[in-house]
Formats: sequence, structure tokens, C-alpha cells
Amino acid sequence: MKDAGPAAAGSGLSLSDAAHYDSAASRNYALVLLTVVYSFNFIDRQLLAILQESIKLELSLSDSQLGLLTGFAFAVFYVTAGLPIARWADRGNRRNIVAIAVGLWSLMTALSGAVQNYLQLLLARIGVGIGEAGGSPPSHSIISDIFPPEKRASAIAFYSMGVNFGILFGFLFGGWLNEFFGWRVAFVVVGLPGILLAVIVKLTLREPLRGLSEQKQASDDSPPFTDVVKLLWSRLSFRHMAFAGALNAFAGYSTSNWTASFMIRSHQMTTGELGTWLALIMGLGGAIGVFGGGLLADRLAPSDKRWYLWLPALAGFICVPFMVAVYTVDSAYAALMISIVPGLLFNVYLGNAIATTHGLVGLRMRATASAILFLILSIIGLGIGPWSIGLLSDYLEPELGVESLRYAMLYLIPAVMFWSACHFYLGARTLREDLASAPD
Repeated sequence: MKDAGPAAAGSGLSLSDAAHYDSAASRNYALVLLTVVYSFNFIDRQLLAILQESIKLELSLSDSQLGLLTGFAFAVFYVTAGLPIARWADRGNRRNIVAIAVGLWSLMTALSGAVQNYLQLLLARIGVGIGEAGGSPPSHSIISDIFPPEKRASAIAFYSMGVNFGILFGFLFGGWLNEFFGWRVAFVVVGLPGILLAVIVKLTLREPLRGLSEQKQASDDSPPFTDVVKLLWSRLSFRHMAFAGALNAFAGYSTSNWTASFMIRSHQMTTGELGTWLALIMGLGGAIGVFGGGLLADRLAPSDKRWYLWLPALAGFICVPFMVAVYTVDSAYAALMISIVPGLLFNVYLGNAIATTHGLVGLRMRATASAILFLILSIIGLGIGPWSIGLLSDYLEPELGVESLRYAMLYLIPAVMFWSACHFYLGARTLREDLASAPD
């Protein structure tokens, strides 16, 4: 790279650091390691979903309390910490931030196994949320610096498979550990390995040059936060895409956080068997969907960049009738088989949305732009989604009894997914013009 020397000098990195990512093996190692980190993020987050019926029984909790625990309280601290951490990542060493983050959230997950009441568990989960806030924005920024724009959606979609790998292992390990050893042991066994992963990140991941993939030299000055917000808000495609993603996340988080409870209450499944089913459907199936969505969009985008949003819109519309069927069939196994289709398509949007957001902003805006996108996704999707299901379930419980959760999910999730698909379609209308006017 002819620009490596000056860029390296201006960034404080050595020439060896600048040349490190010339190798495909180095780029792929970084991507795989960051994906493993993201998987641990969602293992620790998703674990609570398969354990919550046991926790509810021992700690005498309501569905509203469970929804607050897995949704709003977690999301508020996740996004509150995420913005300043992202600003730090746009200025500082992103590798170090990721290492600190994974160590913190893993420790707080392990401590969740020692709680004695709801308040202690709430505080532990808040700690997990603060730690996880430091994971994705710096990781997104690193990936965008080492992979060129024409491969970026695929690379970020590969990284985003960490969501589904995390769901897979969270459901699988959590379900069987809970069945044989209890929920407290599950938290400890799943949390502790992340501390070792933090050390591996610190010792083996190189910090890349900013703008490396485009062979641009980033300014030493990080744009003010308000400039990033104004830029994104001025792009109509981003407004539609972010709201669409938030609604998709509402449906996705509500499904992943409450499906285990629904299957246990309405179909009397055990956590071990159920965890295996959900690991394959939401974990393996979702990983195929999110990576396939990014890969397919990168293949179609050279002919029309609107495919980055058309594809999530199409996936959302396809999901809706299958989602209705999941909550209306009588057989547990029929419900699980039908849920394979939404499981594949739920996260098709994720890699495309992140890559598109990075394409709309400048080099030193990427981590902050990711944090802003995740703030919107998390407040509406993670914060309001699971909590709304819990509130509606409690409201319906006097009339519907144990089936209240089934109908709360039926009334809300398909409708929100349809709404999401509409906004992805609307966002595509101005996408080409907005990408063409992006700053350096």
C-alpha cells in the first residue's frame, strides 16, 4: 500500500501495523475473533431467556419484571454506555476497548449466578449491558477499516452471525445446564470463559489504520457527536432504515426472549429438549440467514444498491404469515417446524443495515454511527419489545391464564414485523443518492 507510511505515521501505529492487514489471513483472523467475541456477547445475553422460567419460580417474579429484566433496564444502560464508548472508539484504540468490554460482561454474567433477589439480578444484568455496549461499535469500525466497501456487508454479516451463534450456544448450554445443574451453575459456567477471551483479544488482535480498506488517511480530528447525528438524520434512507431495523429488532428480541417461556407454558416442553430445538432454529438457522443476507446483497448491489434494503423488506414480508402460524397451531413440534422460516429470515437486515450506515458517514464517524444505529435498535427493539410482551401477557392473564403469553406474542410480533418491512422498502427509495453524497 503506497499510503501506508504517511497514514501510519499520522496514526501513531508502526509500519508493521499498517502492513499487517495486507494479508487475507490476517483480515480473516480478525473477523473470526471479533465474531467469537460477539457470540459470547449473545451467549451471555440470551442465556437469561432459557433460564427465566426457573428464575421466575425461585424469585417469584411477574412477566413484567422478566420483560424489564431482559429488555428495558438492560437496553437503557446498554445504549447509555454505548455512545461515550463509541466516541472513545472513534478516537482511541478499538482493540483495547473490545478486550475490556468482553472481560466486564463475562464477569457480570458469572456473578448473576450468585444473586439472591430481583434487585441483585437486575444490577448484574445492568453490568452485563454496560460491558456489552463496548463490543459492537469498535468491532464494526475495525471491520470496515480492513474490508473494502464491496465486501463490507458480507464481512459485517459474517460478524453478525455472532448473534445467532450466541443464541445457539446460549439456548443449548443454558437449557441442559439448567436441567441438570440449575440456573445458577449455568450463569457461572457460561460467563467465566469470556475472561480468557478478553486476554486473547488483547494479545493477538492488531489495531488497524483508519481508512485502510479505502486507502484514505483519516483526519486526526474526530467530528463532534452532533455532526454525526445531523448527517444521519439528514439522510431519509437512514431514518427509514433505522426505524425498520428497530421494529425488526422488536420482533426478533421479543421472539428470542419469550419463545422458550411460550413453549414451556403452552406446550409443556422441558428446557433441555427445547434449548436444542431453539439452538438449531434461531442459532444455526439465523446464522445462515444473516450471512446469506449480507452475501446476497453484496452480489446484487453492483446492479442496484437499493438491494441492501430491498432484501430485508422482502424477508420481513415473507416472515409474517409464518409468525402468525407459530402461535395458532396446537402441536409443539408443528410450531417449532414453522418457526424455521422466521428463524432464517429475522436477521437478514443486520449486516446490510450496519454496512449501509457506514457507507453514509465519514471514516471517524463509523463507531459513533454504529452506536447511534444500535441505540435506536436497542431502545425500540430490545427495550420496548420484550417488556411490551410481558406487560400485555400480564394484562391478558386474568382472562386467558397460561395462554396469555401466546396471545400477547400473536397480537404484537407479526404486526410489528410487517411494519418493519414497509419502512425498509421506503428507505430504499433514496438510498443511492444518500450513499453518493457521503463525506470522506
